[in-house]
Amino acid sequence: MIAVKRLFDRYLGGGRTSGGWARLERGRGLGFWGATALVVGNIIGSSIFMLPAVLAPFGLNALIAWGVSLAGAGCLAWVYAQLSLHLPAGAGSHGHVKMLLGDDAAWLGSWGYLLSVWTANAAIAVAGVSYCLKIMPGLEQWSFAPETLGLLMIVLLLAANLRAIGGSIQIVSTLLKLIPFVLVIALGFWLFIDQGDAAFAGMSQQAIGWEPALASVGITLFALLGLESAAIPARAVREPHVVVPRATLVGLLLAGFVSVAATCLVALMMPASQMAQSSAPIADFISRFMGSGAGLIVAIFAAISCFGALNGWLLVGGELTAAMASTDGLPKRAAERNERGAPVAGLVSCAVISSIFLLLAFSRRGATAFEFVALLSATTSLVFFVICTLAALQAWRSGRLPKTRSTMVACVGALVFSMVAFYSAGLESATWGAACIAAGYAWRRISLARRNASR
Repeated sequence: MIAVKRLFDRYLGGGRTSGGWARLERGRGLGFWGATALVVGNIIGSSIFMLPAVLAPFGLNALIAWGVSLAGAGCLAWVYAQLSLHLPAGAGSHGHVKMLLGDDAAWLGSWGYLLSVWTANAAIAVAGVSYCLKIMPGLEQWSFAPETLGLLMIVLLLAANLRAIGGSIQIVSTLLKLIPFVLVIALGFWLFIDQGDAAFAGMSQQAIGWEPALASVGITLFALLGLESAAIPARAVREPHVVVPRATLVGLLLAGFVSVAATCLVALMMPASQMAQSSAPIADFISRFMGSGAGLIVAIFAAISCFGALNGWLLVGGELTAAMASTDGLPKRAAERNERGAPVAGLVSCAVISSIFLLLAFSRRGATAFEFVALLSATTSLVFFVICTLAALQAWRSGRLPKTRSTMVACVGALVFSMVAFYSAGLESATWGAACIAAGYAWRRISLARRNASR
């Protein structure tokens, strides 16, 4: 641990942050562990509980997709870390883009990200409902049980977030959600040691190629959304110039390992035909090899994980809405906070619009419902990623970021990855995403025109 602290003080802290680790947990707001839990919790949310069912048809191509996504996410994480470290006055990604590229770019990037948060919340709720129905299968007989359960999750967490922004829910839920993945990874490696190649006999025989590999990049990108979580609510983080870069990189490393190991072991060790029909793939995997009782316990942990992830994404969405409203990007009322410091209008609007996307997703069923909103979330987030990367390039060109080769490589890698992911998401997601972005931008131009005319 001492070596890790020294490494981060050297490369991400500099002389200004000496002793920073000792100060992180003092005062109000999220500290290092709370912010890291926010990143890990948002990445290890719903996606890897549903991903094996979506990735199973791609076979070994899923490993290539994971490699591409992890490399791209690493580039993006480095970009966020450098912006937070060297431009602390930006106070978050929205502020960094506004400082470097202007109001319009900041609004467009934040709007794209806000859309991705709303749709991510819907995807998380879909996954949570799937595992709740695994725990209580009798509810499936009710016509509107999935919709009711999903809306109930959103309402309960909205009430919790209106009371406080603290990181305690994130830390507890993150620790709990890691338990089933430790079990899955341990079981997967034991099966491989015991059975060798026979453990993978039922996996999809899809030939390895760039086309199927790239086709699954979009969904693996969604699984890594959350790497930027500590940078969005920077005003709710103590010493953000120290905490944000460290939490971003440490969170990505931890969550990346767990995500790849767990999803690939399940997707490749379960029969592809069974996996493609599963609405609770992690629980089904455990049930197959350890019995239905163990599968039920894992389903409970999965539901808790989705609950914690939804909590984190509601926080991010509420804070981003408030940040945009404070700079005239959204109605001023959205910036209002209650006596506990929670952005009331921001959280409520996030919950309401997420609920609309949830109901839209449930016009489909099972993994198809999850895949629809997951790809839409990944597509709209790319607008934010590209604009943040362009802001970093502008800072690098102007000398506000160190002119190092690593920063340039990270920026170029992030842009290339964004283009690959956009292609991978497909025409339907691109169309929905473009329509939502265009509608928001048109609304902004009309609002600005009316405001200028009234002056």
